[in-house]
Amino acid sequence: MRFKLLLVLVEDDRLDEVLKAAREAGATGATTITSARGEGLVPRKTFLGLDLTTQRDIVLLVVEEHLSRSILEAVAAAGRFEKEPGSGIAFQLAVEDAVGLESQIRFLSKRVEDEL
Repeated sequence: MRFKLLLVLVEDDRLDEVLKAAREAGATGATTITSARGEGLVPRKTFLGLDLTTQRDIVLLVVEEHLSRSILEAVAAAGRFEKEPGSGIAFQLAVEDAVGLESQIRFLSKRVEDEL
């Protein structure tokens, strides 16, 4: 079984919606790193020149490769990434190897077999 790592950078107030969408699309778990900061194409500044970067969360999802695109699309829709500039981004990377996923592999084997 092959896996992808989805990295999702999302505004703090949309985290629950994104996690729910990922679960509904087939993700079997997630790790969230809170209090990340960042800026987009045009940094937001106040009239005093102070930073206006909003708090973001980083969500890490190790997902089965056949489900990865649909999970990525569900996360993007829930976070409104394509509709609202600066609301977040998500991308996937190939996972060369992983351990600690035995229970997920048993669960996913059945699901992926049914879908293929």
